[in-house]
Amino acid sequence: MKTVLKTFAAALLFGVAAMGVAKADQVKIGVAAEPYPPFTSPDATGKWVGWEIDFIDAVCAEEKLDCVITPVAWDGIIPALTTKKIDLIVSSMSITDERKKTIDFSDKYYNTLPAIIGPKGQKFGATPDDLKGKVLGVQVSTTHAVYAKKHFTGAQEIKEYQTQDEANQDLAAGRIDAVEADSIALVEYLKSDQGKACCDLKGMVAPDDEVLGPGIGAGVRKEDTALKETVNAGIKAIRASGKYNEITKKYFDFDIYGG
Repeated sequence: MKTVLKTFAAALLFGVAAMGVAKADQVKIGVAAEPYPPFTSPDATGKWVGWEIDFIDAVCAEEKLDCVITPVAWDGIIPALTTKKIDLIVSSMSITDERKKTIDFSDKYYNTLPAIIGPKGQKFGATPDDLKGKVLGVQVSTTHAVYAKKHFTGAQEIKEYQTQDEANQDLAAGRIDAVEADSIALVEYLKSDQGKACCDLKGMVAPDDEVLGPGIGAGVRKEDTALKETVNAGIKAIRASGKYNEITKKYFDFDIYGG
């Protein structure tokens, strides 16, 4: 009996120690290395700020994780995760079946539709007929690029950019006719001096669950089930406590969590 108790006590101590290491280990939070307001962007000092930064800070604080923001080029962010250069992707990444072939995701933490913006003074909407013959800008390796190639086949060209900012710059300069991206990010751009001067919102695109998925989640390696469960617990806890809504109200006057 004493041997059994000793064995049990040793196993319990080992389990507690293992949990302690997991909580103490630094978790590298991968974000796209480009401004993507109001979700993620560096301030004048180089510190990363925005809704998603506040969100993941709250999750990490709730679960007592030592998290550090780690900027990575967007088109290399999944390889950075799978090769363990980062541990979690928190960069407005849509949960899709295609991505789930390579990585796993936490529960959804927000969900908004894409939109189309274009030059002021030009009247068109966000349907395939509206985009027929136009040059449409999208960011490479995004659900917006996949959506555009599937639905806007009548466009003159689907032009892909390394960053969303580059697409917006080309639209403002008149080199392309329209841009598709997340509606919140585009509305934020339209509030900027450049956005207000050049462009306006043309409309929201039609839903497509197969391409756009059920929302935005944190990307995690398939084998990191403990980290995934910890992040899910953190998301659930900050939503239940009201912290999620408190953070959201700093940036938005509507619920971005979605149905």
